[in-house]
Amino acid sequence: MTNPPLRILFMGTPDFAAATLQALLSGPDTVVAVVTQPDRPKGRGKKLTPPPVKVLAQQAGLPILQPTKIKTEEFAEELSNYAPDVIVVTAYGRILPPSILELAPHGCINVHGSLLPAHRGAAPIQWALINDDKEIGVTIMQMDEGMDTGDMLLTASITPDDHDTSGTLFPKLAELGGKTLLEALALLKQDKLSATPQDHSRATIAPMLKKEDGVIDWSKTAREIHCLIRGLDPWPSAYCFLDGKRFRLFAPEVLHQDSDAQPGTLLKADKRGLLFATGRDCLLIKEVQPEGKKRMAIESFLCGHSLKPGLSFSS
Repeated sequence: MTNPPLRILFMGTPDFAAATLQALLSGPDTVVAVVTQPDRPKGRGKKLTPPPVKVLAQQAGLPILQPTKIKTEEFAEELSNYAPDVIVVTAYGRILPPSILELAPHGCINVHGSLLPAHRGAAPIQWALINDDKEIGVTIMQMDEGMDTGDMLLTASITPDDHDTSGTLFPKLAELGGKTLLEALALLKQDKLSATPQDHSRATIAPMLKKEDGVIDWSKTAREIHCLIRGLDPWPSAYCFLDGKRFRLFAPEVLHQDSDAQPGTLLKADKRGLLFATGRDCLLIKEVQPEGKKRMAIESFLCGHSLKPGLSFSS
């Protein structure tokens, strides 16, 4: 005898969440409604733009709710009218009150972009790269009132390579999150989904990133700077300054060679890249974005600019 499909209320906002919603739409269960953040002004023209989850929900013909306030009795009652069996949350962007956490019989299940208890918070994928984690992944979690503190239901991981950035890992982990969520929901319907409490003593925080996080400290090792650049690519990006102008750096490679030069000193500039001295080893940069310009390969940049060894790039 097959289990009846679950009635799922989905809450999420950005592209990462849209991948979860797409997985649910392709699965055996029924999405009864979608809750997402209000449309926001974007771009130079400040045009009101719907979040990716709303766009997908519209294409699927689903009811869409975009509340400005979620901690009201009226909103909880509106959600209860959909009679969800479970609420699935992925990167919704707000802390849920008890009235929502306890609304569905199976509570709220979250798709989080890290292997908890590591990297609780808004930017887990970026901080996993910055911290040079050897394994990264997703956790399906039973939500409670804390920030990513609930019991773990299922995990899945991948091994990043040295060319991965947060930009390349987002879609990989988004797809992995959707797949792992479907596995968790299948186990839930069979009453085989077990919960494992997190070891809170091992928890680390992954706060929302700021532009200031991208400042390069050349006294650090080439590997540490390498991880920072990849973790902040494409946003907010890692940067330094030359003659007071901001230089954003991308596509790093660690070269295990010594240099007596002051960290931040340009050692070589050719079509292969810009070679910098660091606190340990050297760092080759293959792409840059000068202030006011587009991102480009070093070979293209050097066609119109001359950089001589010995220049100091400051923090």
